[in-house]
Amino acid sequence: MRRPAVLLSTVAATALLLTACGTARTGAGGSGARASAPPSRTQIDDPGKDGVRITSLTLPSASPSPTRSASVSADRLATDSGVVASFEVTNEGTKTLTYSVVVTFVSSDGGAMANQTATVRDVGPGKTARGTVRAGQLPSAAPRVTQAKVLKVTKVPADEAPAEPGTCPGSGIRVSVDKGDAAMGLRVVGLHLDNCGTRKYTVEGYPLLELLDGDLKTVHGIKILHGSSEITTSAGPDEQPRLVTLSPGESANAALVWRNTTESGAPVNVPHVRVRAKTGADPVTVTPDLDLGTTGKLGVKPWAKAEH
Repeated sequence: MRRPAVLLSTVAATALLLTACGTARTGAGGSGARASAPPSRTQIDDPGKDGVRITSLTLPSASPSPTRSASVSADRLATDSGVVASFEVTNEGTKTLTYSVVVTFVSSDGGAMANQTATVRDVGPGKTARGTVRAGQLPSAAPRVTQAKVLKVTKVPADEAPAEPGTCPGSGIRVSVDKGDAAMGLRVVGLHLDNCGTRKYTVEGYPLLELLDGDLKTVHGIKILHGSSEITTSAGPDEQPRLVTLSPGESANAALVWRNTTESGAPVNVPHVRVRAKTGADPVTVTPDLDLGTTGKLGVKPWAKAEH
C-alpha cells in the first residue's frame, strides 16, 4: 500500500509546481509551452551604509519569446521587471528608529536603472529588521540589472516618523513634506497639515521648527525667518498669520524657503526638520534635505487653509 501513496505524493507535488509557475496552454498540434526557468537569487557581500546592507538580488530568468503555445501576462510584464533586492537594517543606536532606504538597481555597465524607496518602521536598539524592494517597471530595451546598492539612508525617531499614507496617527493630525521645487538656487518645500481625525483642529501662525543633523542633533547658527521676503520675492508675498480652523478632512499648507548660495565658509546641510504644528502639538520629524549653503537663513510661511 505504500507504493501508491508515494506515487500520489509525487503527482500532487508535480501539480503544485505547475500551479506555482503559471498555466501553460497547448497550441495547435498539441505541443505545450516550454516552462520558464525559476528566478535566480544571488547572495551579495555588501558592506552597507548607515546600518543598511543588501543581502541578495533576485533576477527573473531569461524567457523565450512568447508564441501561440505560451501564456504570458502582459500586465505583469508592463508593470514589474521581477527584479527584487533583499536588505537588512540594523539599529546600532540607543533609540527605536524608523528608516527610509533608497536602493539603486545597477546594470552590468554601471548605469543606474531605477531608484526605489522602502520604509522600515520601529527598529529597536540592537535589533535587525529585514525587507525587500522591487525595481518595478524597467524599459524593455534596458540592460539587464546585475547589482543593487544602498544609495541613501535616513532615520528618524520612530515616535516622530510621519504617518504612513492612508493612516491617521492618534493625534488625528498628519504632518508631511513634499519634494518641493528648485530653480536657480532657490528652494521651496511645502509642509502639509491634514486633519484626519474626528474633531476640529485650530492652528495660528507659523509651524514651530527645530533643525536636525544626520545624527538627529540640533543644528545651531541658522536664523529661522517668519516669511520669505528676506530670501526672495519669487515665492509670493508674505501673508499675515491667520487663525485656521480645520474640520475633519480639511488641510492647511505652509512652506520652507531658502537659497543654497555658497560664498565664504563651509556650506550647511540640514537633512531633518522637527515640526510642531503649534505649541504643545506632537512633533513630527520630516526629511526635506535643506542645502542651505552659507546663507545661514531659512524662511517659513504661515499656515493657510488649503484650497480644494
